[in-house]
Amino acid sequence: MTALLALATSLLWGLADFGGGLLTRRVPALTVVVVSQSIAVVVLGAIVIATSAWQEAGPQLWYAVGAGVVGPVAMLSFYKALALGPMGVVSPLGALGVAVPVGVGLLLGERPGLLQFAGIGVAVAGVVLAGGPELRGAPVQRQAILLTLVAAFGFGAVMALIAAASTTITGLFLALFVQRLTNVAVGGAALYASARRGGRVLPEEGGSRVILFSLPALAFVALADVAANGTYSIAAQNGPVAVAAVLANLYPVVTVLAALLLLGERLRAIQAAGAGLALAGTVLLATG
Repeated sequence: MTALLALATSLLWGLADFGGGLLTRRVPALTVVVVSQSIAVVVLGAIVIATSAWQEAGPQLWYAVGAGVVGPVAMLSFYKALALGPMGVVSPLGALGVAVPVGVGLLLGERPGLLQFAGIGVAVAGVVLAGGPELRGAPVQRQAILLTLVAAFGFGAVMALIAAASTTITGLFLALFVQRLTNVAVGGAALYASARRGGRVLPEEGGSRVILFSLPALAFVALADVAANGTYSIAAQNGPVAVAAVLANLYPVVTVLAALLLLGERLRAIQAAGAGLALAGTVLLATG
């Protein structure tokens, strides 16, 4: 069950990243974050009311608040790094955030078996290679590397925090609602500050009409991301955190394959090899 839920997480995150990447070609990245998370707040708020999930409020929700603060910072750092450095360097490094939840699992006393340790190594190597790392070319700015590492740590911290924010399904709904509400507050404040400095809020062409027409895609990105957080949280609570974290972090492979199938992008040899290694690591983790 843990493996299946974690793989579902990677599928959902991969598709959400793919959709978000397409949207940021037309809409400012910060606007995409705020609007999509606002949609998630509305949907989750309705679920919380319908299930009376607010009754499970407790100190553990501070973990959800923490995830809500860290998430936008990580996302914006990642987008900024992509603007400064080659995607072939930034994207694979971003996947290294898996070290955070894996480390948490080890600190909690988890000791994966030999096959699972091998699977972790093979899967992480596969994810890095699937991103198509650029091994030659112009040097990468130090700022891009630092921003990528901040983003990676942030992504990993969100995984660890949201897994600790609830112990029941209804509690998970409440935790995700609080996380998204915090996302909107933090992202909205950043968007306001950016607008005050003259930054773009609406697309240069089409303005608010583009956002209106993009609402279905924004809703998909938001709900896929919410569902991924939910499936990961359940996976991490019902099995080894290290296994759940590594399998969930296969999402860059999904994004690469989505670009291959839907946009016709060509898969480089190193990316194909990485996808194969990720699949082999998945098998080892699931059977170890």
